[in-house]
Amino acid sequence: MNTDEKTHIGAVVPVYGCELCLPELYLRLSLSLQKINPNFEVIFVNDGSLDNAWPVIKDLASKDKRVRGLNLSRNFGQHPAISAGLSASTAEWVVVMDCDLQDQPEEIEKLYRKAREGFDAVVASRIERQDGYFRKVISSVFYGTLSYLTDPTVANFGIYSRKTIDAILNMGERSRYFPLMVRWVGFKTATLPVEHAKRKSGKTSYSLKKMLDLGIDVVLAFSDKPLRLVVKFGIIISFLALMYVVFVVLRALDGIHPVLGWASLIASIWLIFGMLTMILGIISLYVGKTFDETKKRPIYIVKEKI
Repeated sequence: MNTDEKTHIGAVVPVYGCELCLPELYLRLSLSLQKINPNFEVIFVNDGSLDNAWPVIKDLASKDKRVRGLNLSRNFGQHPAISAGLSASTAEWVVVMDCDLQDQPEEIEKLYRKAREGFDAVVASRIERQDGYFRKVISSVFYGTLSYLTDPTVANFGIYSRKTIDAILNMGERSRYFPLMVRWVGFKTATLPVEHAKRKSGKTSYSLKKMLDLGIDVVLAFSDKPLRLVVKFGIIISFLALMYVVFVVLRALDGIHPVLGWASLIASIWLIFGMLTMILGIISLYVGKTFDETKKRPIYIVKEKI
């Protein structure tokens, strides 16, 4: 391979808890990229994995100069890790995929062919998730809610042009969610169905709590829809309250004077108090997210490179 030649295609793989998957992933990924162009690169980003993923990455890099590794100082999260890998990549086309082999490297050639039809990004849509029933339900609810509050999203797996990657890297916010960033930059994008495989080893690092935290961060960073929903909710409540006042006045004009009950009064007070607390909580989250952005802290710290 001519080292002066510009890298044509590369893969960025955030790594967490997939030590046993990495040798097979490297082999299958290399074979798939080789079919497209022998001038390729693979960048593994160790996102503070608690297993021996980093020594495995170092070993792979020592055997193949097309493999590079970034070792982050701690676990910053999947999407900051993707940003770290994208910053290190020099390829004209970049594949982003997970490390657990559920995203199959053999599908890359199909994505690449579609991209060459004139698309700047081709994102993979899983035909059928190969997860347990509970995991499927949680993922469905998570992505459905996220799509409703932001924009329709899919997973990270896909192939992206250098123009798309550069535009994403120029986005300055700390909150990162790669699929929505791809959609936001607005270049020509296609979606392609791909086969989804079962996880080879280990278990997902996305617990219900982590998915909830990620969902809140993404919504706050990429959408003002919760604030708009709060306004609509307030208008509806005000309208219903006005209708009730009209109803009471009309009954009073008919000579009906009901005795107001203590229970209904207390219930109304608590209902209003709960709604106000929820509204203030949503606004506070946005204020807190704005404060977090003003700190200008790095979204990741690279401890070691190979």
